[in-house]
Amino acid sequence: MVHPHSILVVTINGSGCVIEIIYVTLFLIYSDRRKRLKVLLWLIVELIFIAALTFVTLTLVHTLKKRSAIVGTTCIIFNIMMYASPLAIMKLVIVTKSVEYMPFFLSLASFGNGVAWTTYALIRFDPFITIPNGLGTLFSIAQLILYATFYKSTKRQIAARKANMEVDLSQVVVGNNDQQSKPNN
Repeated sequence: MVHPHSILVVTINGSGCVIEIIYVTLFLIYSDRRKRLKVLLWLIVELIFIAALTFVTLTLVHTLKKRSAIVGTTCIIFNIMMYASPLAIMKLVIVTKSVEYMPFFLSLASFGNGVAWTTYALIRFDPFITIPNGLGTLFSIAQLILYATFYKSTKRQIAARKANMEVDLSQVVVGNNDQQSKPNN
């Protein structure tokens, strides 16, 4: 093990890996060929990276402190990327003034997760957990503020879109213009 006395972190991340494997498997089963190939290539790249990191850490680095620093820093980088990824949609939300494509419950769950792990990390003071989850909490707060700011305008936009799609049946003309009226004989 890279870092001793971290059974809670290992348990939650192990559970997360199992859930993610199930999700990716379902995606691979039901996605089209092009998307499946793209995801498989990224999975291969990720597995090569993890294998290389594991090999280097366990064979070339011999102290627990250095192993923790290498793996912890790598985890910080990827954890920050995970928390920041929903922020990519923030520009679209600001431009369109709509939170239609920013799911509220994902932002709320991200906030709860960030607060819980930041609290846990501050109790033990583990910077490898504190830094990314503290930033994740801030990113989630930004998302929730954006959601609160544009929630009402999103409802108005969706209602206006639905109103424009409705057709007034009294204005619908049924018939074929090519038909000529024939006298009844």
